[in-house]
Amino acid sequence: MPDDLWERIEPLLPKKERRFRYPGRRPVPDRQVLCGILYVLHTDIQWEYLPKELGFGSGMTCWRRLRDWNEAGVWQQLHEVLLAELNAAARLDWSRAVVDSSHVRAIKGGAGRDRVRSIVAEPDRNTT
Repeated sequence: MPDDLWERIEPLLPKKERRFRYPGRRPVPDRQVLCGILYVLHTDIQWEYLPKELGFGSGMTCWRRLRDWNEAGVWQQLHEVLLAELNAAARLDWSRAVVDSSHVRAIKGGAGRDRVRSIVAEPDRNTT
């Protein structure tokens, strides 16, 4: 992972404090786990088949961290940061943007529904 991308992502990741009295095992560093997550998503392998020899930690460690980061809203924040940077650099063409209901909420269902128009000249006869 390039250093400049990591510098954008690292501040967005939640910090988990270790317990003082029973700290347990040291967690795998976030950067290595993120590389493991990207490896699994890129190669399309199952989480449990992530090779430990690569140094990313176990597949379950990567999966849990991905789940935690998703619940913390890290990916949405990263998306907004990258969009803001591209917009500031005038690298976005907003005329080609698409907005759908997964990003913009339609309050109260939006305007009334239109009647569905048939694309067939006339209905077929029943052959049964």
